[in-house]
Amino acid sequence: MDEAKLSRRDFVKAATGAALSFPTILVATQPKTFRLALIGCGGRGMGAVRDAHEAAKLLGVEVKMVAFGDWFRERALKAGKQYDVPSERCFGGPTAYREVLATDADIVLIAAAHAFHPTFVEAAVKAGKHIFIEKPIAIDPPGCRRALAAAEEAERKGLVVVVGTQLRHDWNYILTHQAVAVEGALGRLYAGRVGHCGGHEGSTKPVNPKTADDLIRTWKDWNCLCGERTLLADLIHQIDVACWFVGRPPVSAVAFGFRARRPAGDQYDFFSIDYDFGDGVHIHAMGRHISGCWNWVGHDFVYEKRRTNGADFPKPRNSPIPSDMPRAKSPYVQEHVHLLYHLLKGKPLNQLRGLAISSAAAVMGRLSAYTGRMVSWSEIMDENGKNPQLYWWRMKPTPEDFEQGTVEIPREGVVPIPGIAVG
Repeated sequence: MDEAKLSRRDFVKAATGAALSFPTILVATQPKTFRLALIGCGGRGMGAVRDAHEAAKLLGVEVKMVAFGDWFRERALKAGKQYDVPSERCFGGPTAYREVLATDADIVLIAAAHAFHPTFVEAAVKAGKHIFIEKPIAIDPPGCRRALAAAEEAERKGLVVVVGTQLRHDWNYILTHQAVAVEGALGRLYAGRVGHCGGHEGSTKPVNPKTADDLIRTWKDWNCLCGERTLLADLIHQIDVACWFVGRPPVSAVAFGFRARRPAGDQYDFFSIDYDFGDGVHIHAMGRHISGCWNWVGHDFVYEKRRTNGADFPKPRNSPIPSDMPRAKSPYVQEHVHLLYHLLKGKPLNQLRGLAISSAAAVMGRLSAYTGRMVSWSEIMDENGKNPQLYWWRMKPTPEDFEQGTVEIPREGVVPIPGIAVG
């Protein structure tokens, strides 16, 4: 399938047909000890390493760390000491991901700054690695389309890819989704709302970056690396659940948001997005990082027969969960149970398409809030000439700028103004 001509209908058709077309993984080729590598040795990355070890215990297998990579090599070296990985397998700098992928790792865990995810997952698939990657998969339309192409290549190669939208690994969400979205236990979906509203996150004072290293150290404050923390780091979980339960990408998004009290970086700190999924179904998504306000993180879907929060109706006729799959206490550990289980059983699993859908939906909301206009799925995902400005829109500096040493430092506190074209 030509990713440049991907339509919303193609996206749904490809996602629903993946289980039938995915190549069989030969169990005999899978070892009892899996070699793991990590790209991105921050808190979430090291948390993923711990989760993978816990998952291995539940499955009765072993995992062994064989490489670490990070922009800052000292972080990789520190991680290597913790897991007995020699210094020559601890890499740093903008090309550390390439050196990690050149090792003998079976599985690569990716938990770096969001902007690098399309590049890293694309390279990991090319290297033939099984993958765990944190959300989002991308922060702009070209990145989402690259992720889709990587998903299709991973499928052709028979790679297992698990993503860090952890609610899809929560058993109550899985079972409720099966009951209401697959089996139709509650009838037709009418509408819904999702939210991730909480206190301030990020730096508490201006960071005044001077170098690319400064940007990387404070990456969650910067749009070129994080892609709106409120939206792409947090609210994406709820947007992902909405796309999952509706069963298709949104047709369009109308949004607003702005920067109210955030002291550092160049991001908004609230968003309100109306997603039109077609057939009269609208889902409202709201996200906010402002202290001292009303907070809510959750989902509320209105069906023909009753409402559900996405996890309170775990009563399907047929469970999609294999009877011999261990249940972890945490969905973060369950992510890695799913990855290792499918490798051991030789069963297909490729979650990259779903993450590409939710990431693209979040990007739609972001661009709508920036421009003050309705943004459609076709404008950012279909190369049909409708809006090349949005189709090719990218944040700057780009990941290529970081790798090539051509980074221009963004201005702190300068954000897009609705009603003015996005450049």
